[in-house]
Amino acid sequence: MKLLLVVAAALIDSDGRVLIAQRPKGKQLADLWEFPGGKIDAGERPEEALIRELAEELGIVVKLACLAPLTFASHAYDDFHLLMPLYVCRRWEGFVTPREGQALKWVWAKDLRNYPMPPADAPLIPPLIELLGPG
Repeated sequence: MKLLLVVAAALIDSDGRVLIAQRPKGKQLADLWEFPGGKIDAGERPEEALIRELAEELGIVVKLACLAPLTFASHAYDDFHLLMPLYVCRRWEGFVTPREGQALKWVWAKDLRNYPMPPADAPLIPPLIELLGPG
C-alpha cells in the first residue's frame, strides 16, 4: 500500500479559534472541512512544505520558529495510507485569504466535530480541544 505523507496546520487566531478550509468541488473529498496544508514534495522537510502550502493556499508567511508539532494522524484509505503531522501556528504575517476558491471558517476547537471532515482529520480534534480548552 502506498504511503502518502502530508502536513497540516492548526492556525489559531487571537481569540483561540482554529481555521478550517472546505475542500473545493472537483477535488477528492470535496466539500469536507480540513486543516490547511498539503503534500510534501520530494526533498522537502515537513515544516518547509507547510510553510509553502500556507503561502500558496492562504497567502500568509509563516516562520519556522512559529510552527509547533502537536500530534499526527495515521489513517488507511482504500488505496493508500495517509500519515499527517499537525502543527500549531499562532503567528504569521499577512491576512488569511482563500487563494484556491476554498471556503474558510474560524471555529472553536470544541465545535470542530460539527463540520464534516475526512476520516484522517478526526483524531486531530481531541488534542486541539485539550490544548485550547472549551472555547
